[in-house]
Amino acid sequence: MNWFRKLYDWVLKWAETPYGPLALFILAFIESVIFPIPPDILLIALALGSIKKSFRLALFCTVGSVAGAFAGYALGHFTWIRSDGEFTGFANFFFNNIPGFSVDLFNNIKALFNEWDFWVIFSAGFTPIPYKVFTVTAGAFDINLLMFFIASLVSRGARFFLIAWLIYKFGPGIKQFLEKYFNILALGFTASLIGGFVVIKYVL
Repeated sequence: MNWFRKLYDWVLKWAETPYGPLALFILAFIESVIFPIPPDILLIALALGSIKKSFRLALFCTVGSVAGAFAGYALGHFTWIRSDGEFTGFANFFFNNIPGFSVDLFNNIKALFNEWDFWVIFSAGFTPIPYKVFTVTAGAFDINLLMFFIASLVSRGARFFLIAWLIYKFGPGIKQFLEKYFNILALGFTASLIGGFVVIKYVL
């Protein structure tokens, strides 16, 4: 995983340049399609360097991520499955080169979309679940575009603005907490939220 660490460090170096906000937007965009490093790390670094701009940076990150989500959706919709129902060469490239993005996962996600639609996108957007997998598959499965947009905007915005608010509220002291526990708390919050709807649907 040495390559991953080098990529991680390369992303963080953009926080030391005048192009940090632009790099944040671009990173958020491509992370929604293919890039393995989440934009949170650059958002945290930039916001800590200019706490008063935390919310503006969160906005850049959200807009970039949602725009990238549409790019991922378009990829899935137009380039994933041939007219005969088989995967295209482009799809097979993803399956062979993107860690964790397998044919089995693709088929399992289809079942999740059939059952949960909005909440699948919300969960992927708010938690550390690989968002790119769900943006591309949403397009391949022709998920309702308005629902996809709303779920992406709400989940990505909630994640990035929550990070910005924590930094704005608590300053540099929150950095270690965000790096160690934010993803765990995000998973817990989403699980409890969706769990409530499961109880309503299947128990009450």
